[in-house]
Amino acid sequence: MNLEEMRRHYAQRQLDQGDLNPSPFRQFDLWMREAIETELLEPNAMSLATVGADGQPTIRTVLLKGFDERGLVFYTNYESTKSRQIEGNPRVAVVFPWLPLERQAIVTGRAAKISAAESLKYFLSRPRDSQIGAWASRQSEVITTRSLLETKFAEMKAKFAAGEVPLPSHWGGYRITPETFEFWQGRPSRMHDRFRYTRQTDGSWQIERLMP
Repeated sequence: MNLEEMRRHYAQRQLDQGDLNPSPFRQFDLWMREAIETELLEPNAMSLATVGADGQPTIRTVLLKGFDERGLVFYTNYESTKSRQIEGNPRVAVVFPWLPLERQAIVTGRAAKISAAESLKYFLSRPRDSQIGAWASRQSEVITTRSLLETKFAEMKAKFAAGEVPLPSHWGGYRITPETFEFWQGRPSRMHDRFRYTRQTDGSWQIERLMP
């Protein structure tokens, strides 16, 4: 297998500063809508990077479940590795790899827990088995066999068989308050278009073109 010979010619689109919305949130909304309309697989999937107390970065893919001008929201187990790292260092980064569109959107900022009321509203919208899964999995803990997880799931399913599944205290959402957005559009000869929005102290956004 020769990975050195693998390359793609990016030529679908271009991105000029005049094409950009002054608001990075509106620009992100536009690109997200295009990704959804193109029927990309999991267009709301984002790779989330956090940093541990030892300085070691960790990355994994989570799903964006909401965004507005307050920030980007995702949900997880509050006892997971990502949550422990966020509690120690709230600075995070996410990337949306919309590769069929030859695009990436990158966001950096700070993550903080959302309210229990917001988490509950989303939790109640989840499929019942997903709700039960939030109770069954002690996310990021080591187990010896999958059967242990399946046994715990069956226990929780029986426990809540008679009524609604309550919101676990160890499960909920985080909101990433953005400090920068970067919009990356692939171009021929690796001369890509890149624009970075940086939040200013007065709440406005500075837009700069970056070298590829």
